[in-house]
Amino acid sequence: MLRRTFAVVLTIVAVLAAGWLALRRADIPYDTLETAYSLPQTQFMTLDDGLKVHFTDTGPSDRSTLVLIHGFSSSLHTWNDWRDSLDADYRVITIDLPGHGLTRAYEDGKAGIELFADVVHEVTQKRGADRFTIAGNSMGGNTAWSYAVKYPETVEGLILVDASGWAADDEDEDNGPLIFKLLRNPLARTLLKDLDMTSMTKSGLEDSYTDQSFVTDELVERYVSLSRAPGHRATLLGIMAAERTPATAEAMATIKVPTLIMWGRDDNLIPVSSAQKFADTIENSKLVIYDNVGHLPQEEVATQSIADVRAFMNEVEWSALDEEAIVPAGDPTLQPNRPGGN
Repeated sequence: MLRRTFAVVLTIVAVLAAGWLALRRADIPYDTLETAYSLPQTQFMTLDDGLKVHFTDTGPSDRSTLVLIHGFSSSLHTWNDWRDSLDADYRVITIDLPGHGLTRAYEDGKAGIELFADVVHEVTQKRGADRFTIAGNSMGGNTAWSYAVKYPETVEGLILVDASGWAADDEDEDNGPLIFKLLRNPLARTLLKDLDMTSMTKSGLEDSYTDQSFVTDELVERYVSLSRAPGHRATLLGIMAAERTPATAEAMATIKVPTLIMWGRDDNLIPVSSAQKFADTIENSKLVIYDNVGHLPQEEVATQSIADVRAFMNEVEWSALDEEAIVPAGDPTLQPNRPGGN
């Protein structure tokens, strides 16, 4: 009887192992990914520590600069609509963070918000962007506000788009997408590291958008493919395992620049209550909530969010006139919401 039970267990283990091996997916070389996902505006730079970073830098060099930072497992492609519209009036820099998009991963898998902020700082300084407005979505929003706290001398404005940072309560974590619940578990992270994540990625994206028409096969394929760049899966799992310094009222109170907080009311990943926390603790802030929109308003309501950013950037430019030689957007006499306007 014991021998039969042992044989059954071995059979089950063998079947599971065979299934696991069948679902394993190899890395995709960077050359292949660059051919598929480079943009007409694509550029690369190598940082002092040897990291090769993918970025874009478009728009007039004599205008205010807007730096855009994507979220977890995403890439600078999430900002395509914003960049293509806003770079008519502003200099726009988009950056793939380490272990994301077409930016290389660190060999030791190191990652984290503080590191990301330092990478953004080096990239922008090497590009001659001494002062700028920084915007970020989700984890990129966490990077953006952390950057504003760490490097306040370089920041003219701050835009938080469904930004992470506040400590989540148990209910928020229970209601989150399945893929994030699994990635919080050390054993699950080990088992999932090399497996085909197409199904879970699609499910996570469906949770990110209210309008499901955005979740196309091409979108899912881009997320999955870029996550299979050498070292990227280790980076993503390392981010989920790492401890983050949560947002606090004291830290937010140190942010003195104009701040725009943008949020989808139906965000399933980061509750809209977090938007109010940022608004309550950042002194010079404005809050915009988009009804029937999820975690990615820069994509779901591109036209409206771009208009809101353009109005905000106009105010940032005019408030910076005493500090920089720039050509502001529009006629300030026609801007009722400009500082000091009627």
